[in-house]
Amino acid sequence: MDRSELSRNGEKKLQQKTYYPKAAEIQRQWVIVDADGQNLGRLASRIAHVLLGKHKPTFTPGVEMGDFVVVVNAGRVTVTGTKTSSKLTTKLYNHHSGYPGGLKTISLRDQLATYPDRALRDAVWGMLPHNRMGRAVLKRLKVYAGPDHPHGMQSPQVLK
Repeated sequence: MDRSELSRNGEKKLQQKTYYPKAAEIQRQWVIVDADGQNLGRLASRIAHVLLGKHKPTFTPGVEMGDFVVVVNAGRVTVTGTKTSSKLTTKLYNHHSGYPGGLKTISLRDQLATYPDRALRDAVWGMLPHNRMGRAVLKRLKVYAGPDHPHGMQSPQVLK
């Protein structure tokens, strides 16, 4: 026995091993979320929690352990706050084409009317790490404006 394996009083030290999941051990499930009447920010934080895999007991930071999330009725999401009616007009989303003068701005009200999936996707992206893992995790999010989705064969479970 080596001296480094012994403690001061001569007892043997226990080696603590950190669990690191392998790619084959990761089990991904499909989860469905109904966004009808739910608050945008609270819903986005719950979705980000599931996408990152923080709800699993084997969660490890830096490892993509999360599940696939299917969101339906994204067009019927709500926003609350002290200025609810004005938040729909004052919350702005910017997009730049990359060319001079290519900045386009759209309000939350118009975004929910034309592209409701983008509003929820942007809210979830704001709660994910902004690196290559976050971009990979965001690809497991499927958002649909209406109640129909093409992921019935995966038999998604309802998020609690």
